Parts: sequence; C-alpha cells; structure tokens
Amino acid sequence: MEHSNFIHFVGIDISKSTFDVAVIEQDQLPTSFKFENTLKGVNAFIRLLKNKKYSLENTLICMEHTGVYGRIIIAKLVEKQANFCVEMSLRIAKSIGIQRGKNDKIDAVRIAKYAEKNCNELELYKPIPLVLEKVKLLIKVREKLVQFKADLQKHPNEMKAFDPELGKLAEKNIKKTIKCFTNEINRIEEDLKELILSDDQLNNTIGLVTSVTGIGIITAVYFTIFTNFFTRYTDPKQLACYCGVVPFEHTSGSSVHKQSKTHPIANRTLKKQLHMCALAAVRHDPDLKEYYLRKAEEGKNKMLVLNNVRNKLVLRICAVVKRQKPYKKQVA
Repeated sequence: MEHSNFIHFVGIDISKSTFDVAVIEQDQLPTSFKFENTLKGVNAFIRLLKNKKYSLENTLICMEHTGVYGRIIIAKLVEKQANFCVEMSLRIAKSIGIQRGKNDKIDAVRIAKYAEKNCNELELYKPIPLVLEKVKLLIKVREKLVQFKADLQKHPNEMKAFDPELGKLAEKNIKKTIKCFTNEINRIEEDLKELILSDDQLNNTIGLVTSVTGIGIITAVYFTIFTNFFTRYTDPKQLACYCGVVPFEHTSGSSVHKQSKTHPIANRTLKKQLHMCALAAVRHDPDLKEYYLRKAEEGKNKMLVLNNVRNKLVLRICAVVKRQKPYKKQVA
C-alpha cells in the first residue's frame, strides 16, 4: 500500500461488549471514541466517519484479531469496501517497543499509531469465503470433541498403572461416552467430506494437497483455512516459517554459536499436523524414507531430520497448488 493514499488512520480495540476507536490525522493528536460491539454500535461508528468527513478511500482502519468478537465490525467494513487490516496482537505489541500502562482507550491509540507507521507493509483484509467459514466451524467442533475424548480416556489409563481394578471400573463407566464421542467425530468428518465435495475450488485444493504423500484430509483443510486458499503466502519459505519448520541461526561474534532452532512463534496447529504427516511420509514415501535413513546414518539428530522432512512437505504442497497438478508419487 502507498503511504500517500491514506490521510486518516483508525485503530480499533475490540472487546466482548464494546470497542474503542482512535483516529489519527496528520500533525494532530489522536481523538478517541467508544461504541457498543453490536450492529447498532458499528453503524454508529460508520456514521461518525461520515460526519467527520473521513472518506473510506483515504482512511486505513486497523484492528487486532479477536476471533468472534470482531465478526460484526469486519462484516460491515467488508460491506462498505473499507481499507482495513486485521493484525495479530503479538505483532502489534512487538512493534511498539516497551510500553507502560494499558487500557482499551490507550490500546486503540497504539493500534492507530501502528497502522500509521507500518501502512506500507500491512496487507488489506481479504474476506474468507463462506464455504471456508463452514469448514472452519466443523473443524473447530471436531477439534474440541477429539480433545474431550482424549481427556476422558486419560484418567482410566493412568489409574490402571496404579490400581488395575479401579482403572477397569473407570473404563467401564466411560465406555459409552467414548463411543458417543467417536460416533460424533465420525459424523462431523462425513459432513466435512460432503462440504468439500459441494465446492469445486475447495474440492480441487484439498485433492491437490492430499496428493502429497503423508498429507491427510484434516491437514489439507487446516492449510486451506489458515492460508485462505493459499492466497496469504505466495512464497513457500514464508509459509514454512509460518508453520514453524524453518530453523534460524543463533550466533553472535566469536563466542556465541548456538545450534539453529525453529522459532516458538508459529502456527502450532499446522506444526503439529505436519509432524504427524512427516512421520507418515518417512514410512510411505521412498524418497523421504531414503533421505531420513541416510541422514540418520550420518549421525544427524533425528528430530532435525524430521523437521527437514516437514519443510519439504510444505514446499511440495506449495508446488502442487501453484502448478495445479497433483504430486506424482514415486514407486519404491
């Protein structure tokens, strides 16, 4: 984006019931406002911009990603074709340096200043297609059910190691509940498959991604959701970094020479999914299996080699999506 295009910079700090707005104009102190986080409040915010004669064309609006709390205002800004971006809170916090004190009004001002300072690097928000919103909802519900099932199974399994009789009793009493969870997970997965088949673009994308050996449907769905059909990351290295599978150098002068490590700030869901995919790939993909065994025989750390495999899987995924051709599997 061109800095000269924007005259006004608006920062929005969203909470469950309200949202604070800060407006920065050139060479003027910020002005602050507060609205209810409802459709009525959002309409009042839009009227404020209109009454102040702030054209949406030369106004950049920035807000933190707050999940469901921001859905009303995001939908309205998309409808009005406003220029706005939704940023990670950590990115904003890291960019403004050391700060003392915190409240919603101050946070809105800081977000507005962040937008003014970084407007050349910020990417405008791209709405997620409705089909991806539905897929995202189903995958979230499935995620919760899988977690509930795992938590429920944990106690009897731990109890068996110390008191087998009580362990069996606990297992007996949760057996039906576990079965219910399993049936619901299977039902959601079937609904997910039907939803994928109902949309040509989604079906094509999932088919391309799952053509890579080791990548399953759930992992492909996660990739498609987080990248919005692979439009958020055009560079495979950027996507690999986002997934947390790129090691970074850690040296300083002649005394600090630490081993290169992946950075903890990453999408942990994709990283976890890629780890399981890498384990499957080194068993079923001849090239990756040969690579893994060769590096292990050379004395390389197995987790390091496995991380390299995860990186290779990301590159393969990006390649098939870019070329729109399925991955050609190698026959052992």
